[in-house]
Amino acid sequence: MAQTYDVIIIGSGPNGLAIAAYVSRDLLLSNARDEVLQHARIMMESALATRAYTSKQVRPLLETQMKYQFLPQSVPAFAANEQFNDLRKKFIDYDYKEATLNPTNPRNRATDWETDVVNQFRQTPDRTEIIGERDTPSGRTLYMARPLQIKDSACLYCHSTVDTAPKTMIQLYGPANGFGWKLNEIVGAQVVSVPMAVPLQNAQRAFYTFMGSLVAVFGLVFIALNVMLNWMIVRPVAQLSHAADQVSTGNFEIPEFPDGGRDEIALLGRAFNRMRRSLQKAMQMIES
Repeated sequence: MAQTYDVIIIGSGPNGLAIAAYVSRDLLLSNARDEVLQHARIMMESALATRAYTSKQVRPLLETQMKYQFLPQSVPAFAANEQFNDLRKKFIDYDYKEATLNPTNPRNRATDWETDVVNQFRQTPDRTEIIGERDTPSGRTLYMARPLQIKDSACLYCHSTVDTAPKTMIQLYGPANGFGWKLNEIVGAQVVSVPMAVPLQNAQRAFYTFMGSLVAVFGLVFIALNVMLNWMIVRPVAQLSHAADQVSTGNFEIPEFPDGGRDEIALLGRAFNRMRRSLQKAMQMIES
């Protein structure tokens, strides 16, 4: 019986720990990724709010001055980028960019991987969001992108042809880039990037803490169960085996096996004692 219990405990323990480790680690990493994604969504909505504020409240106030000097501050994309540039002074790994294939402002030109994201939107116009991960020099980063599509014909005033664009804008940025846009065309993508290092580290730390606690509890339970098995089963059976061995050699001087209790060991002890007394009487009758 003792061997059976040992097999059950030792055999099921590592399997249970492995399953618990797999499930808990997957859950913690998934929660960490969801946390990072939530930060990315907040950044994206903040950028959209800045764009809307600039378009509705700032740009109208600068229309007169724009006739004499082009002010980038009136451009929603410029305002959103400037806001996040200030944010990056404290959170350097957080980034926002309006990555454009043919931008007026050179700083908005899409890099190689951003160009791939923009092309995915151009190939599937119905797609509204792309979420992915990429490795950077500072660690793993999650990015979320949404398409920049020309839905307002007013945007074409600055980006259709050089002839129709404001002369003050051409004086600032030149006539080489940012033209030829068409209505409903996807010209770029809003991309926010959020570092995953800290949330992943927190998830790993929580995982190790949980598994360490689980292993400690399992170890204590394992020791307690083995002590109980040894005290309640292995030790009494060993005593009963020794007594049976002595009786089998004709030694009836040993004390009877303690048979108090109602468990199986006590029942076995009472049966053994009855057999011992019967055998002793039989031997006495034979000798007389």
